[in-house]
Amino acid sequence: MKDEIKRTALFSKHEALGAKLVPFAGFAMPLQYEGIIKEHIAVRSTAGVFDVSHMGEFIVKGKNAENFLNYVTINNVNTIEIGQAQYSAMCYEDGGIIDDLLIYRYSDYYMLVVNAANVEKDFDWLNEHLFDEVTLENRSNEISLIALQGPKSREILSKISESDINDLPFYHFIEGRVADCEVTIARTGYTGELGFEIYGKNEDIPKIWDALFNIGKPLGLVPIGLAARDTLRLEMKFCLYGNDIDKTTHPYEAGLGWITKVEKGDFIGREAIIKHKENMMRRLVCIEMLDKAIPRQGYEIFIDEEKTGYFTSGGQSPSLQKGIGLAYVNRPHTKSGTKIEVEIRGKRKRAVIVKPPFYKDGSSLS
Repeated sequence: MKDEIKRTALFSKHEALGAKLVPFAGFAMPLQYEGIIKEHIAVRSTAGVFDVSHMGEFIVKGKNAENFLNYVTINNVNTIEIGQAQYSAMCYEDGGIIDDLLIYRYSDYYMLVVNAANVEKDFDWLNEHLFDEVTLENRSNEISLIALQGPKSREILSKISESDINDLPFYHFIEGRVADCEVTIARTGYTGELGFEIYGKNEDIPKIWDALFNIGKPLGLVPIGLAARDTLRLEMKFCLYGNDIDKTTHPYEAGLGWITKVEKGDFIGREAIIKHKENMMRRLVCIEMLDKAIPRQGYEIFIDEEKTGYFTSGGQSPSLQKGIGLAYVNRPHTKSGTKIEVEIRGKRKRAVIVKPPFYKDGSSLS
């Protein structure tokens, strides 16, 4: 029997806006509204709102919650202060990546935000390794999430937020009220631009959505679909689970060494990750096309006649107006400036490895 497609609390808003709706991670989600390029450029220049209510949220609490999370994730949870968020990942014993996630530390509990397609898998894994005096609760069906991203996001949100967000640091959050609704406001996002993610109750999110557009539309605010979300994250070399990272990839080769804290002590996958780092055979790199062509997932990479890698993500960059992509390339061919060829429909197209990110003018730290 085919699984029923879920709808977020904003489904009727997407329909009214004429969004192209597609199945994604079990939900009917907006792929685009007025077009990928227009939506992408809006986030880079003014602001956009994304419905990301399909993401999963788990609540972890109890006496041993910190030690538990430090054991099941690769970053150091001990360094997170109350009101701070941390980007991390969970790995299997062999070092393969289960999922990447965000951890928010509240005064008396933690909230984990996981990828929509991995909710059941992640929850089962965490339950399997649960410590004594730790409780784990799946709140995914009760929490909705919208992301407001772009250089004008702070200006827009401040007009409907009862809390002062002007000095909220990057990767920090507050509990407050937006449009007279209780929410968590986090200075996080997946675009490389200044932005905020707003967590609230399902019944409140449509009201917050409307309030944002009432204020923001004159300032250039537009709704953004999954397609532009993908091009925005690709320009920043933000990994997408299922494409760039999965159970066959390890943190160091995926460029996630900066969140892999092997010095913190024991955690699941630690020994395998250390061993893999010592014998790393490939790395995830950024590639720009020199010829007019668009790379796609699975396209093969050559140096002379030697196959040396493959693309995990790719597309046309609206900001740079050229083909770009992420690819695993075999060492020692991973240095920036290395010229390669991409096989596209039986023909070889010229490309070059470049330093990340592709787009370097983002406002995220503004």
